[in-house]
Amino acid sequence: MTKPDRRQMKSAARLYAVQALFQMEAGDASLEEVREQFLDHRFGAETEEGEFVRGNVNLFETLIFEAVNNQAQIDQMTDRALVAKWPIDRIDTTLRALFRAAGAELVVGKTPPKVSINEFVDVAKAFFPEGREPSFVNAVLDHMAREVQPDAFK
Repeated sequence: MTKPDRRQMKSAARLYAVQALFQMEAGDASLEEVREQFLDHRFGAETEEGEFVRGNVNLFETLIFEAVNNQAQIDQMTDRALVAKWPIDRIDTTLRALFRAAGAELVVGKTPPKVSINEFVDVAKAFFPEGREPSFVNAVLDHMAREVQPDAFK
């Protein structure tokens, strides 16, 4: 496999962050356990199905740490972006993990919000290739981004 470029490594880190956050919630695993699992067994690992892309470790760690440390703030932002009948605790676990990882990236603010939104919509497409979820993710993340980085939309 050819060496991935920086963009591919960042995209992989976002996907892995969503998977790690999902795994933490669904499997009741600690942040450190999941972090080590991903770094040891996902980043560039070779399996029978092929090789995992080596993700950007710094971005991966930032997303999972910030998502955990700012979960209440991110969940509240997500709730405000959702319709009243669908609070975050009623959202699919995969989408909840995605909103938390994306929310972490938006809160950190190092990546332009439009880039973050596009990247996480692509992650949604990977998980839900046939569904309406990517459009839903786009709308929710747009609302969240406008709340946390309003100057980026002027």
